[in-house]
Amino acid sequence: MNYAEIKYCDIANGEGVRTSLFVSGCTHRCKNCFNKIAWDFNYGKEFTESIENDILKSCEPDYIAGVTLLGGEPFEPENQPRLLQFLKKFKTRYPDKNVWCYSGYTYEELTGKKESRCFTDITSEMLSLIDILVDGEYVEELHTLMIRFRGSTNQRLIDLNATRKQGEIITLNDRI
Repeated sequence: MNYAEIKYCDIANGEGVRTSLFVSGCTHRCKNCFNKIAWDFNYGKEFTESIENDILKSCEPDYIAGVTLLGGEPFEPENQPRLLQFLKKFKTRYPDKNVWCYSGYTYEELTGKKESRCFTDITSEMLSLIDILVDGEYVEELHTLMIRFRGSTNQRLIDLNATRKQGEIITLNDRI
């Protein structure tokens, strides 16, 4: 897996101060995507163990709330195995910090309730390690600057911990 960029001390891609990993590779091709360069799976640099360790170390300070995965597309089947390995290490090392993930796939696609190429034999395990999911493709016609942490109004901020507990989708859209 390649990554396009890493932002340390990022405050734009989730609540609090975070480390954000922009993975390479995306098949959504959203109109006027802010990160078209990351569509190419070969763009950027290889996500090595050394880079992974740098990200984990960057999360040590108490003021770091967690990590954010975005891209590109974290849930492309090609990216899932490496990200699952990383998330397991992150959650083991930092059980009290959170993981945000931005995906053009919907929750229904990621859980297999709606057919999609993203649903693999490890998708559910990967989802189990994520706290907040921002789901849905960016839709330029629904773009507004009046919402936080999303590019268009069709996207949902899903509290995955509450969703798992309640058995129905619980969003943070009205609170954030």
